[in-house]
Amino acid sequence: MMNQFHFHHPASDRLCQPGARTAIGPINHHRLFSRSFWLPLFLLFFATITPAQIPEAGSADGDRLVVYSGRAERLIKPVLDLFQAKTGIRVDLLSSGTTELVNRLQAEEERTPADLLITNDAGSLERARELGLLLPLGMKTVEQAIPPSFRASDNSWVGLSGRFWVLVYNTTLLKPTEVTSILDLAEPRWKGKVAIPNAGSEYLQAGVSVIKAIYGDDRTQQYLKGLKANAGTDVFGKSSQIVDAIAKGQVAMGLVNHYYLYRYLADHPGAPLALLMLDQQEGGMGAIMNVAGVGIIKHSRRLNAAKRLVEFLTAQEGQKLFADLNKEYPLRPDVLADPSLPQRGTFRVATVPLAKLGELREPTMALIEQAGLR
Repeated sequence: MMNQFHFHHPASDRLCQPGARTAIGPINHHRLFSRSFWLPLFLLFFATITPAQIPEAGSADGDRLVVYSGRAERLIKPVLDLFQAKTGIRVDLLSSGTTELVNRLQAEEERTPADLLITNDAGSLERARELGLLLPLGMKTVEQAIPPSFRASDNSWVGLSGRFWVLVYNTTLLKPTEVTSILDLAEPRWKGKVAIPNAGSEYLQAGVSVIKAIYGDDRTQQYLKGLKANAGTDVFGKSSQIVDAIAKGQVAMGLVNHYYLYRYLADHPGAPLALLMLDQQEGGMGAIMNVAGVGIIKHSRRLNAAKRLVEFLTAQEGQKLFADLNKEYPLRPDVLADPSLPQRGTFRVATVPLAKLGELREPTMALIEQAGLR
């Protein structure tokens, strides 16, 4: 349950072209993880790629690791660089969209050079677990560090850092009392005033999955259609673009992960921006949470080194790096979040189990597509 994160209790942008604002063609979300759809494409891809573009599978030596990462490189590379400096284990990082990486692992099977998978989204990790791509682990240090609500049922993946889907708004265009629930954003009075991520965003997919789990399909579909109508052309490929548009007064508010606001304010300290943790009213579902996480690939040839990396990422030092560098919430209860963030215990969190995000992914994608979001 989410309240194990010690709050008070009651997943990619890369799927669209960088810089693209709107209007990419419809995505058949039902087939994104389909082996029959992707395998021919990956075989063609592997036939044309040069050896330098794929790290060697290598021997069972423990002096290097290959990490497939669905996270933006700037968010994860500094942490991996420190691990490399401390241990002498070289980390080769391959960054791409999480969906592409999961399908790549399916195509590579036992030939994969990858040792670990890092993603933006617990639902993607759960999907990889369901596909048999990850290795269940019995690591007492990790189990003691990270609460059960942020790990797979068989410990084949573990959460590393938490983020909340929040409403960022322009303080000159919106009063904080005007919106209390994420469902309010579908009301006709906000037409032309809401910015949203595109349909390929893991953040959107995870957020809608939580809404679906709590309110059901009909209410969620109604919400999505209202959100689409209100956003109009303010559909963005990157969360940083949403925050920039809000700061410039092009739109009054938008949905992003909380850390995008703090990153923007670090570069533009005078920007008229603030955030709202939504659905805190009586009977509200609580803030929508997701986690970035890691799993060890079942066919890893360097298991001991891979376990060392997982231990480092979940140890106090690694957790503090996520807090300090990225303004994310550490998942270890004994590591504090940045003091500029809304602090643990001051707001309620939605109680949908993170593992359920994997189960809900495909039906959620169907709802998003049926609503006409692009």
